[in-house]
Amino acid sequence: MLLAIDIGNTNITLGLYQGEQLGPRWRISTDPQRMPDEYGITLVNLLSFSGYKPAQVEAVVLASVVPPLTATLVQAVQDYLGRKPLVVDSSLQTGVRVRYDDPSQVGADRIVDAAAVHKLYGGPACVVDFGTATTFDAITAEGDYLGGAIAPGIGIAAEALFQRAAKLPKVELRRPPTAIGRNTVHSMQSGLLFGYVGLVEGMVARFRAELGPQMKVIGTGGLAELIAQETPVIEIIAPWLTLDGLRIIWELNQ
Repeated sequence: MLLAIDIGNTNITLGLYQGEQLGPRWRISTDPQRMPDEYGITLVNLLSFSGYKPAQVEAVVLASVVPPLTATLVQAVQDYLGRKPLVVDSSLQTGVRVRYDDPSQVGADRIVDAAAVHKLYGGPACVVDFGTATTFDAITAEGDYLGGAIAPGIGIAAEALFQRAAKLPKVELRRPPTAIGRNTVHSMQSGLLFGYVGLVEGMVARFRAELGPQMKVIGTGGLAELIAQETPVIEIIAPWLTLDGLRIIWELNQ
């Protein structure tokens, strides 16, 4: 079995594959202060909870946008699963050509998402990833990763309102009854949810003007379903897109 690990700024997402079939998947908090032993024990416990033994994990592939944690997770995997993980970097076969001015600046997660979209859906396509940042990535029909756009994530925006405005509370990210809020909580929820829907619709229109009318739009990340319920521009919801991309890259490099 293949264990795929995506280390993000807020969460670490893990998934266990039997061939192309994704089985158990988990999300745990990203914490650069945790030691390899802590993450190693967590890995073993997650596997055990789902009925698997560490020895059943035959290979591990890992992508990270948190450099201080990369070595920590690599050591945890080696010590507790007995495997040397394949770490995604610019030297690997990904199935996509990176056309960024400086390819080394592209986050591993964005390349992994592009690899998944090119293989599973084809291009031209725009990937909207609702993570710590909200990112938009452009992939051509030929499998070229052109680049994209990066905006603050909804969670960051909500936290900034709470921290920088004395009278604004923390709010749950959910749909308010109406766009015109009748109280502070609903007003904030309206601005966050419908404001980001407007951001997505506007950016998708601009990407489509450059990539062509046949461009597909794939949403991923924890809040993809919430946003997709409010706009028709997100055509495909792929919550585990990055894990699928990790599997695809691992297969390409065997």
